Amino acid sequence: MTRLSYKPGDFDLAVRRSRTGLGLYANEPIPKGSCVIEYTGVEITKEQEEKSRSKYLFEIHSRKTIDGAPRWNTARYINHSCRPNCEPNIHKGRVYIHAKRNIKPGEELAYDYGKNYFNQYLKDICACPKCKPEKPAATRAAAARVSAKTVRKTAKKAEAKPRKRA
Repeated sequence: MTRLSYKPGDFDLAVRRSRTGLGLYANEPIPKGSCVIEYTGVEITKEQEEKSRSKYLFEIHSRKTIDGAPRWNTARYINHSCRPNCEPNIHKGRVYIHAKRNIKPGEELAYDYGKNYFNQYLKDICACPKCKPEKPAATRAAAARVSAKTVRKTAKKAEAKPRKRA
């Protein structure tokens, strides 16, 4: 196995609109194994982490968490994918994002946020290419639930209103 470099390359990256809001895109080819970018931010305590409403928390270990919310942390725009092209690696208390495979120009950077985060926040809304084919079935099921609620509400309103006789 080749040894990873923990010095981010000088890659041309751009923040643009994606399916899920904003995403980070490669403007040039990125070779497999390259250190693309460092996930930076403010180090926060466990108490601050529990009170935080930030969506950009990255736990390094049980006593250290980085809040990557500041806009100068360009890596915060890397979205989740169940078939990622990048992976985070923790080295000496810092987070580096490495390319898992060759990345083409114009391709969105993505890594897997992990099972816990996925199950808690993304399970029903994941828009990655792997989950997208499954989405219509989930959407139909959600629509059926909403439709059933609408039918029940309409039925209750109909019962409550007196009918006029002709």
